[in-house]
Amino acid sequence: MNQIETLRRPTLHEELVERLRNMVVEDALKPGEKVPEKDLCEAFGVSRTPLREALKVLASEGLVILQTNRGARVAEVTQEELENTFAVIAMLEQLVGELACQNLDDAGIAHIQKRHDAMIKAFGVRDLQAYFKANQDIHNALIEGAGNDILESHHRMLAARVRRARFMVNLSDERWQQAIEEHEKMMVLLRARDGQSLGRLMKIHMLNKYDALVKALAAAEDDLAN
Repeated sequence: MNQIETLRRPTLHEELVERLRNMVVEDALKPGEKVPEKDLCEAFGVSRTPLREALKVLASEGLVILQTNRGARVAEVTQEELENTFAVIAMLEQLVGELACQNLDDAGIAHIQKRHDAMIKAFGVRDLQAYFKANQDIHNALIEGAGNDILESHHRMLAARVRRARFMVNLSDERWQQAIEEHEKMMVLLRARDGQSLGRLMKIHMLNKYDALVKALAAAEDDLAN
């Protein structure tokens, strides 16, 4: 058999899943809203079949709900779901920190340091979009650096729900400053390859995100009530 060239671009299915996931996570498709399949097919230039296959993936991630003969709708975000999701992903983050310190090489740590520096720069000028991009790059690099495919696949499934929560409320200055301080400590521990301490801190970092989210949601509800 002739040499087969390695695929360098994501397949149509993977791209569709990612685009749809981002639309849900970033609130372009609202909780409870019916997924407009016809409009999305026209916008993406695809037929119903690949779109529905992509929606099945999002359904497995808990982002949409498939309804027999009625298409799909975006899943509602509940307090119980957020609490359960953050509890599990916090434990996964702890394992990520431990394994990343074991398995990342010096070049991998240098890459994360570079993204960390970019995140600090974005924080300095209050560029929220650039901050979140660098922040996500850091966490993705740590997960990949952990070198455990099972951990990575489960983390990826839950991470979309956590990312979705980020768009539900504004990031307070207090939490933003706290997150930066936590990341600074994370980098010190990563460079020292102190896996146990980094793992514990990454777990705390995730739980602190949840606490900040709960407070912000409560404040938003109070504002609506008044």
